[in-house]
Amino acid sequence: MSEILLVAGIIVAIFVGYNIGGATTGVAFGPAVGAHVLSKLGAAVLMSIFFFIGGWLIGPAVVETLGEGIVPAHIMTLETGIAVLFFIGLALFAGNLFGVPASTSMTAVGAIAGLGLATETLNWATMGEIVSWWVVAPVIAFWISGVIGRYFYPRINRWVAISRRDSHLWVFDRSSTIPRIGVAEGTDRREVSGSLLVVAIGCYMAFSSGASNVANAVAPLVGSEALDYPTDVSLAGVTTTIGNMEWGVILAGGAVTIGAFTIARRTLETMGNDITNLPLTAAVIVMTVSGTIVTLLSVIGIPVQLVIVATMSIVGLGWGRATRTATVGDAVRGKKDTSVSVGALTAEEEGEEAPPIGEEEPEDIPKASELFDPSTTGRVILIQNFVPVLATIGAFLTFRFVPIFGF
Repeated sequence: MSEILLVAGIIVAIFVGYNIGGATTGVAFGPAVGAHVLSKLGAAVLMSIFFFIGGWLIGPAVVETLGEGIVPAHIMTLETGIAVLFFIGLALFAGNLFGVPASTSMTAVGAIAGLGLATETLNWATMGEIVSWWVVAPVIAFWISGVIGRYFYPRINRWVAISRRDSHLWVFDRSSTIPRIGVAEGTDRREVSGSLLVVAIGCYMAFSSGASNVANAVAPLVGSEALDYPTDVSLAGVTTTIGNMEWGVILAGGAVTIGAFTIARRTLETMGNDITNLPLTAAVIVMTVSGTIVTLLSVIGIPVQLVIVATMSIVGLGWGRATRTATVGDAVRGKKDTSVSVGALTAEEEGEEAPPIGEEEPEDIPKASELFDPSTTGRVILIQNFVPVLATIGAFLTFRFVPIFGF
């Protein structure tokens, strides 16, 4: 019976990882794909590699928090772990069906919290710490990005401005036996360096996603020690033991790879083309700020909602750019308007010199509607908040009223 449950648990974990791959690939590589810098296939390959690296190096800290930090280890049995994974996967799948990258961390924590509430074993101290960081992390992202937007964005835009293209920047030459990669006709050196930067930041985002999200796929199984089958593996003369935690990371990495190559095409389209016309220079800044915050919190075992942190980074960057219309003194005395406008990110053309702070006019700042598609953005926000609630309620009702779990 235990073998059947283990197989069932692995299948559900793969299902969850599959949906994580679909949700996070769009966040990491949507800007690069939308700008025709990278193909969807290339995005899937890079997502698979760097997600695994992040999960292997940093992911275990978050796995430990979700596996035994929110509810006691004895509550996280194989049976309950399978049920928790089911609700995580079901909720994420609902988001992916709409092409929206839902927050996997919030969904996973919500499902496990539902178990803790139903069994009256929820560790409120750990939950308080996690929720506190959920509030603080977006605020930090906002202010860091705001400072960059006000004081550094125009200069960065001149250095690394990257234009969105209607055609692919890289082309494959299949005229010889071995295909070769080259740049498209009319591509200048700046576009090449800029495209490499966008891809590199996408890889960094995939790494930070692995650090935070690998736990969402396998923490319940690892917490129940269902994957505790120690195996010695020799690589380059060095023997390494692959145990419960390592098997969990491998399982999650494989499942995410499947999702990256399949269902991620939906979220790549949404994040790359539908939701925003965010300039790639701004996208690079947002991805760097949000990826760094998520990685640092993952090191201390805090699962963070990458999507929300990135969203607040966009708003902060636009706000900082919009406040360039006034000096600090003028703003304090109320002499000039400093209204929030995320649309301000589209103010500079590539290579254009921005006026000094206080000399820019408000009418030079584009409206937010020029940056965001309001209907798509509203749909994304609605689904991102609905998915974790769905997982929490479903887990609570199941563990409270279904007698099979014995609680």
